[in-house]
Amino acid sequence: MIEENVILVNQNDEQIGLMPKLEAHEKAVLHRAFSVFILNDKNEIMLQQRAHHKYHSPLLWTNTCCSHQREGETNVEAGSRRLFEEMGFKAELKELFHFIYKAPFDNGLTEHELDHVMIGYYNDNPNINTEEVEDWKWMKIEDVKADIEKQPEIYTVWFKIIFDEFDHYLEDHKL
Repeated sequence: MIEENVILVNQNDEQIGLMPKLEAHEKAVLHRAFSVFILNDKNEIMLQQRAHHKYHSPLLWTNTCCSHQREGETNVEAGSRRLFEEMGFKAELKELFHFIYKAPFDNGLTEHELDHVMIGYYNDNPNINTEEVEDWKWMKIEDVKADIEKQPEIYTVWFKIIFDEFDHYLEDHKL
């Protein structure tokens, strides 16, 4: 399988190049990414547990799906594509905000991403791709906050940042 490139960006989210994904994580180069949050009509978030064989953050709980845009793809197109690839369903997505974070991992890799956060709504069960996703569950926003405080080690870095700094965006978009 050919390794995908990520889109290298500056602080203003302007494309400045392409780089293989693993190399970008080895060199801690700023690149474009996205995080999708799916909520249901009970104001619960669909969380996914990353597959056990992922090269970083395996078995950690995180938002519904996340990945990297492909060259020429809009943020919403990328989010929709990956939502279907990982979780097996389609939902209309809306971009809420973006932020930059940098997080080193124990394996020597570093995430340095300009992360576009999107929201969508869905009320059924997903059809997960077990190559990408170990498990999934619905959780109320306030329960996620409490659980992150109680056991932060079971959640991805970017998910904790989003919940720490930006959870009001999710709460403001209740159905």
